[in-house]
Amino acid sequence: MSDDEQRAFRERLHSLRVWTDPLPRFDPAAAPAEPLPLFQRWLHEAADAGVREPHTMTLATADEAGRPATRVVMLHDADEHGWHFASHRTSRKGRELAARPQAALGFYWPRVGRQIRLTGRVPAAGPEESSADLHPRSPGALAAALVGRQSEVLPAYEELARAAAAAGERAHREPDAEVPTWTLYVLDPEEVEFFQGEGQRRHVRLRYRTTPEGWARDLLWP
Repeated sequence: MSDDEQRAFRERLHSLRVWTDPLPRFDPAAAPAEPLPLFQRWLHEAADAGVREPHTMTLATADEAGRPATRVVMLHDADEHGWHFASHRTSRKGRELAARPQAALGFYWPRVGRQIRLTGRVPAAGPEESSADLHPRSPGALAAALVGRQSEVLPAYEELARAAAAAGERAHREPDAEVPTWTLYVLDPEEVEFFQGEGQRRHVRLRYRTTPEGWARDLLWP
């Protein structure tokens, strides 16, 4: 990259702005005693505000050597058990969660200036729960799961096209087809932070953390 191209990139980067829409106010004193109800309310409000795909989140894991990796995945549920997502246990994230069953999740909804960060243990669910997670979803989701081989090296794109076509036919023919490697994961949070942006950079950060007595809440400096 030439000096002019680098300069143009840097100028463009510095010209970008965030939070061009009016931001909601957040009173942490009125927040519930546990994080789940607040998370569910914020997700509803993000969707109502027109945030696209508010149920997508960044998942961070680490391998045995502690090297981190992130990717965007879909939230399947959030209940008293934790935050649910799924993948193949043979994928990179599956292997890393097997080696280190700890992870972090991050949600970012720029239209409302909100972030939610979670950390905690991530046990893998059993075959019955994993199958129950997969089969109510669309035929396209089942077809993608049937393709499998996630994170493996793909020699040529044509191989994926052929495998996807075959998997699509099978998904419509066998809507209850089993995918043995498909695994449901549930992050059991130890810490949940809610971040509400503010135009003057007086952001509100409310952290929930687990203690032997239950959830404790702290305000954090932005």
